[in-house]
Amino acid sequence: MKNTEFSPLAIVGIGCLFPKAGGPGAYWANVKHGVDAITDVPTGTHWNPDDYFDADPKKPDMTYARRGGFLDVVDFNPLEFGLPPKDIEATDTSQLLGLVAAKQALTDAKIDTAAKHVDRSRISVILGVTGTLELVIPLGARLGHPHWKRALIDAGVPADQAADVIERIGDSYVPWQENSFPGLLGNVVAGRIANKLDLHGTNCVVDAACASSLSAVHLAAMELQTGKADVVVTGGVDTFNDIFMYMCFSKTPALSPTGNSKPFDANGDGTILGEGLGVVVLKRLADAERDGDTIYAVLKGLGTSSDGKGNAIYAPSAEGQRRCLLDAYTRAGVDPATVELVEAHGTGTKVGDAVEATGLKAVFGTSPAPRTAVGSVKSMIGHTKAAAGAASLIKAALSLYNKVLPPTLKVTAPVEPLQAADSPFYVNLQMRPWLPSVGHPRRAGVSAFGFGGSNFHAVLEEHSPVKAAPDWDGQVEILAVSGKSAQELTAGLPRPDGPHAWHAFARTAEQSRSSFDPSAPCRLVVVAHRTLTDLPKLLDAVKAKLAAEPNAERWSLPDGAYFGRGTPAKLAVLFPGQGSQRVGMLRDLACTFPEVLNTLADANENHLADLIYPPTNFASDAKQKQDDALRSTDVAQPALGAVSYGAFKLLRDRFGVTADAFAGHSYGELPALAAAGRLSEAELHRPPARTVAPVAGLLIGRRVRGLCRAIPEDARR
Repeated sequence: MKNTEFSPLAIVGIGCLFPKAGGPGAYWANVKHGVDAITDVPTGTHWNPDDYFDADPKKPDMTYARRGGFLDVVDFNPLEFGLPPKDIEATDTSQLLGLVAAKQALTDAKIDTAAKHVDRSRISVILGVTGTLELVIPLGARLGHPHWKRALIDAGVPADQAADVIERIGDSYVPWQENSFPGLLGNVVAGRIANKLDLHGTNCVVDAACASSLSAVHLAAMELQTGKADVVVTGGVDTFNDIFMYMCFSKTPALSPTGNSKPFDANGDGTILGEGLGVVVLKRLADAERDGDTIYAVLKGLGTSSDGKGNAIYAPSAEGQRRCLLDAYTRAGVDPATVELVEAHGTGTKVGDAVEATGLKAVFGTSPAPRTAVGSVKSMIGHTKAAAGAASLIKAALSLYNKVLPPTLKVTAPVEPLQAADSPFYVNLQMRPWLPSVGHPRRAGVSAFGFGGSNFHAVLEEHSPVKAAPDWDGQVEILAVSGKSAQELTAGLPRPDGPHAWHAFARTAEQSRSSFDPSAPCRLVVVAHRTLTDLPKLLDAVKAKLAAEPNAERWSLPDGAYFGRGTPAKLAVLFPGQGSQRVGMLRDLACTFPEVLNTLADANENHLADLIYPPTNFASDAKQKQDDALRSTDVAQPALGAVSYGAFKLLRDRFGVTADAFAGHSYGELPALAAAGRLSEAELHRPPARTVAPVAGLLIGRRVRGLCRAIPEDARR
């Protein structure tokens, strides 16, 4: 008898390093905001395109690609992990950065491997790594010296000069030493983590090509479900982005000649290579709940399959992928129709994406309207090979945790299987608040497929339907300074400088908000955006203004500074009326703060949020139709009520902003009454005919038109 039962697991810790992201917070911020991390090959840290680039794909020993996703320089302290500095040159980058990502994940999971109460024999490390590591290439290249010598001698170069040339060529490669052998082995990525963090459970790596990450998660799940381990550090690691890897993909050929990976775009012309490390900490769900862990997502099921006999060992099979998907949803006990996000393998190759879309549609069926967002993080960071599944898994888990449907980039028209009128899928181009559905929790599917016909698909589910905390991603910071004089405010301003200026400013800003006194004689607020604000310039301008006008009552700077002196004035809040609505209004707030998301959820009768934040539609008249749909009175009014009242609740409940009076223009009268306590939130969100009835006498009897003052009792007194 077949046993298809899958005991649910919990993702309780995340660590990662991906292009333009030195940790899970930065990675999620980039994913949510659609940051394109694809760049030209960095000079100085990677191979030189001038040496290897040729636009002709058939040119021997040359690549026609010169763009990709590359890690930023990481400040690695070998002594933190007990590594002698002299061993660094003989240790592959994957092994070194694997320690960083694993420590991030375990720290996030609040597991101190050095603590006495931790049973290290029950913690395993199982990672996806493809074969040997990048270090093998320069070490192997050194062994070509007999060929160099013969070629030089045959060319008539004197023996002493030939020896000098050979020595100089050898000096350009990493030398062999006693630590080179372990330093180039893929399995030592896991072994070094177990060694340096003193973990005593299973340690191994698994190679399923570009499906290696989910293959590792598959083994990790079995380790937990059989009781062999209580905690597993798993995911994928791949920093192999040198010219050798580019040559492998160039001669397949699979790389994009235009330098952009466009998953599920009808004009996709190939993939882009990336590098990265993604590590998660898994526990049995019951154990995670018992321990009070932060649970980013629940792993409900994981399906696997092999393509079997096919056209080519590297050609994808829709039938093989279909079997994998069916296996996953059967084991999870989940109806695919309830899955609202699919983080696909989505490499950007026209054939591969069409095959994957066909396999998905065969399992997800048809729908009169699109219901499931499909996309791939490869559009942002490239194909990170052995780490690709981990990048997708982390993206999906954070999407569930933060209740946001993330975007995919660079799609102008979807591949043909997704264009069908009855397709349940849409390619999401903008982040959207992920509202709860009736009858089932939020769910996501994650796919990873590898050369050799290896197919894996994970089914994830949210642990809690409630957004736990603001999704504050560090892109915007608010510095709040208070004091007795302008001079005191100046002394409290930070002096950020150097490459870590933003991080220093962010720490200072966080501390300032907790000590800010709104009743102090002088008050200053500085609002800065990480990428849009010239921070030194803004702070210098603030200091100059404070010095020039130390006794001013109030002033502001257009770049984001606001000063006030004396007793704060009374505050009136005005709610907008019909005509102010627009598609996508307050999207950032809805995707960041629970107060706005929850208000939208309470008002989401007849899928109101889908009209405010509609799924992507590629039709030429789509924008006009979306604008018209939101302009309709029966939609515009409750939509304005939901987002404006949500914004008010955010100011009131999260930031402690209180008002002395509330007013509304047109329909804004109703959220004004709710804000003033004259209507309950439930009454505000009722359909208009039922909402207006209790207050119609008040509004009409007093002939209020356009502006209704709703003032609390204490303000009247």
